[in-house]
Amino acid sequence: MVKIYYRLSNLEAGISKKKIANATKKHCLENTIKVFGLNNITIMGDRLNDETREFVEKLGLRLLLVDNGSGSGTFRDALDQAIKENQDNDIVYLLEDDFLHNTNSAEKLLEPLRVYDCYATLYDHPDKYINATEGGNPFIKGGGEDTKLFKTETHHWKITNSTVMSFAARVSRLKQDYDLLMKYSEGHITDSFNFFCELRQTKGIPVVSSVPGYSTHCESSWLSPFTDWELI
Repeated sequence: MVKIYYRLSNLEAGISKKKIANATKKHCLENTIKVFGLNNITIMGDRLNDETREFVEKLGLRLLLVDNGSGSGTFRDALDQAIKENQDNDIVYLLEDDFLHNTNSAEKLLEPLRVYDCYATLYDHPDKYINATEGGNPFIKGGGEDTKLFKTETHHWKITNSTVMSFAARVSRLKQDYDLLMKYSEGHITDSFNFFCELRQTKGIPVVSSVPGYSTHCESSWLSPFTDWELI
């Protein structure tokens, strides 16, 4: 079982982003509940308005209120909460409030973490297929990244150079990388790209993403390919 620490806020963290029509706070949370179950989710609620707070309470979700006003601050709160109340071997998913997941995502996400000491995401970020010279990921050329592809029980995964700050890992991994996680969440927004780059360069710990993606960040320009996410 994966335990989710869900960072929910009515504030926009950083630059306002255009999202697909169904990527409302309520729908993304309802989708997470549908896929992962009600009892597995802790809401880290940052400066929620009355409507959102009442919505969460009516769902019966565990709600921990924080007062940050920034995505990075609430990420740190979620990280600390996950470490404090779980065992080293437990798997936790630190998740932002603008993701959608396909059916079976809960089981898929566990598969690589049963085998490897790594970070895992179900988000197949489109920047890994756009050349650096065309505004894509700095490591991309020829329309893709140099990687290793492997399979678990039901899915393919690739080692990727980075992802956003929504990922799953064992608590023991988070403890070992705590200083780096704090380093790259010092500002108003987190710096996921440089976190994962330094993690791999200094410790050899990879982040793996499912291929194809089983989840997406809901910004219209950066959806996981091959799924019509507006139907989820």
